[in-house]
Parts: sequence; structure tokens; C-alpha cells
Amino acid sequence: MMGITVNQLEYEDEKALFDFEKENRIYSETMVPSRGEDYYDFDTFMIRHRQLLDEQLEGEAFFFLIRNSDGNILGRMNVVDIDSSRTTGHIGYRVGKQHTGKGVAAEALHLFMKRLKNDGFTKVFAKTTTHNVASQRVLEKNGFIKEEVSEETFDMNGQTFRFISYIGLLTEFS
Repeated sequence: MMGITVNQLEYEDEKALFDFEKENRIYSETMVPSRGEDYYDFDTFMIRHRQLLDEQLEGEAFFFLIRNSDGNILGRMNVVDIDSSRTTGHIGYRVGKQHTGKGVAAEALHLFMKRLKNDGFTKVFAKTTTHNVASQRVLEKNGFIKEEVSEETFDMNGQTFRFISYIGLLTEFS
């Protein structure tokens, strides 16, 4: 254990989260499509931050921050597309560039899965791209099972990718 925590996103996190997003923009956009230039304007970011908190308040999605023992943000995690019984959803996560390759994502996902199980979730889904081998390892290390590799392709940053879908059964998670 490396002393990280996974805590629910709060209003007070806006400045630190904005700084994290700006610092990791170039790295993040190599893995996921760009959120657009306006996302990195603080006023626009604040509007989106409040929208996430509203979704969270309504139970439509939950957003978390991965932090080290000093309280610094190392990454983000979320569960979205939660079903009406609040037992299944789709998870996503990412870690800042300087924290990759250190086991942060794997440990954070383990903590996150425990929390989701305690909150009554029984199954979660995840997707990654065919080129993101590190994310595939994180999922598999946490007991996720590869369901399928999409036949459909998409282009990002001049490269062609496919999605790999995973399922995590929390009933079997310890």
C-alpha cells in the first residue's frame, strides 16, 4: 500500500483539479479525445465542475479524486451510466503523467472497487483502447474480464484504434 486515497469530488476541489487538468492536458489527450480548448478556461471549467457535482448529488454518476498522503491529486476515477437500481455502472480513471507506472492506478482501482461493492454495486464495466496496454493491465490486475474487442475503429491523433470492453464482478471482488 502506498498511502493513496480515493475520495469523492467536492466543490472545494475546483482549483486543485483545474491545475491537475492543465498540467496533464497533453498527456491525457494522447489517451482520450480532447475536451476542447474551452475546458481549460477556468470559468468554463467551473461550470462543468458544478455540473458534475449536480450529477453526483442526483446519484446519476459519482466522481472521485486519487490523492497521495499529502493531499495532492494523482488522478481521477468515476462511475457513470449508473442503472436505476444503482448496482451497475461504467467506470473510468486516469492518472497524471508523473504518477504512471508506479502502481497508483491499480491500487486506486482496488480501493474504488471496494467502495463500490460496499455501496451495493455488483457489476461494473470499463473500456480502454487497444493501444493502452497499461490500462488493460490495471483492469486485469483487479479481476476484470475482457469481454470483447470492438470491430469498429476510430481515429485519434492520427492513429486508428478500437475499444476493448471489460466487466468487473464485484460479487467476486475481495
